[in-house]
Amino acid sequence: MIKLNNANLATLPADVARPTYDRSRITTGIVHFGVGGFHRAHQAMYLDRLMNKGEALDWGICGVGVMPSDQRMRDALNSQDGLYTLMVKHPDGHYEASVIGSIVDFLYAPDDPEAVLELMAAPSTRIVSLTITEGGYNFHHVTGEFDLGNADVVHDLAAGAVPRTVFGLVTEALRRRRARSIAPFTVMSCDNIQSNGDVARKMFCAYAGAKDAELGDFIASHVAFPNAMVDRITPVTTREDVAEVARRFGIDDAWPVVCEPFTQWVVEDHFPLGRPAYEKVGVQMVADVVPYELMKLRLLNASHQALTYFGYLAGYRYAHEVTGNPLFAKFLLDYMTLEGTPTLSPVPGVDLDDYRRTLIERFSNPEVRDTLARLCAESSDRIPKWLLPVIRCQLKAGGDISRSAAVVASWARYAEGTDEQGRPIEVVDRLKDRLMAIAAHNRDNPTAFIENRELFGDLADEPRFVAAYREALASLHSAGALETVRRYC
Repeated sequence: MIKLNNANLATLPADVARPTYDRSRITTGIVHFGVGGFHRAHQAMYLDRLMNKGEALDWGICGVGVMPSDQRMRDALNSQDGLYTLMVKHPDGHYEASVIGSIVDFLYAPDDPEAVLELMAAPSTRIVSLTITEGGYNFHHVTGEFDLGNADVVHDLAAGAVPRTVFGLVTEALRRRRARSIAPFTVMSCDNIQSNGDVARKMFCAYAGAKDAELGDFIASHVAFPNAMVDRITPVTTREDVAEVARRFGIDDAWPVVCEPFTQWVVEDHFPLGRPAYEKVGVQMVADVVPYELMKLRLLNASHQALTYFGYLAGYRYAHEVTGNPLFAKFLLDYMTLEGTPTLSPVPGVDLDDYRRTLIERFSNPEVRDTLARLCAESSDRIPKWLLPVIRCQLKAGGDISRSAAVVASWARYAEGTDEQGRPIEVVDRLKDRLMAIAAHNRDNPTAFIENRELFGDLADEPRFVAAYREALASLHSAGALETVRRYC
């Protein structure tokens, strides 16, 4: 067994790709908040590809963690000189391994906030990127406004406070750069949020304005926040995945990453201090990301929600099991074709028929073993961003909403906490207690769940949506998930 680190790179098996560049020559140009599986399967992977072309060695990544859970990633990466194995699982059972070397350091902010601040304040840092999850932007799901009442935000806004949030750290670093006459870095969001760069701008400016109105104005006027669309199915790494890397490739890796073969990254080309030549490794650098991100959010992400609750209730536990049932596959395709796609603008260079079919193929990859539990998690951060905009657009246009409303009903039924076999469901959501308490009344008050205006706004006032939702929820209670899906096919 080969322990993964710089010293052992040359001894890795011949079928494992590894950095061909001299890692000792890499300097940090990107500071990244939220180093998880997706960042390592996606942005860090693209940069590694570019470095293997002999370029971008001044764009190395320093990861930063702010959450207690980030300590494990700190320990894993630092014990391996920042290296990790990316294992791509092909549908035919072929596994492809690459060791990625573009992450050169990892700082856990609570250990030394000053080190994180000074790294971002350094002229060499030209991009600060983010994968802090949909919930990490700290905004109200209906109003869209920054939550100034968040306890950690309140702490950071206090005079003289040492920042502990991403907002506090990034804003303080920008303040220091301004005071030192250093141009501001670009803030690049890579999260699954519509107009993620615009959202990041709004949230960081709201925080900065509350801290220092003049600084807030400066950030709004001088800091670039490009939008981006990111796509690669990256399940949570399991113990079995760690063992598989060891068995197949002989690598002792504390935290490898597994993913599907497909990957896509579309980025608004707005980087005042420069950027890596991402276009040389397949990244689409465009003037307008919106058509691409709407396609992804409303077809891929919303379709994940469309399969996960129905599938879980019916007894499935993996995404490929659900789409392996022709009935569920047809339900997803019909949702995408009849409800999701009509809300999209033309997407340059994309055949939407092919894209929809490809999504079903990707969901059906048995090797990825994407768990429904992962897809069901944090629904209150996902449904409002990915599916409810489809419903609102279709209501306005007079279009079909029957399947979208049924997906919302399946979430409400899932939040009751038991599947159709009577087995308990472990609901994972920041609003878990509140949602489960409301869902407990689904049978005696069928509209209780959608009357939660914090999540659904005024949708409970839309008669057509309410009728479609109630019909689906009643069917779920009386006939079950499979028969309910059949009614829409």
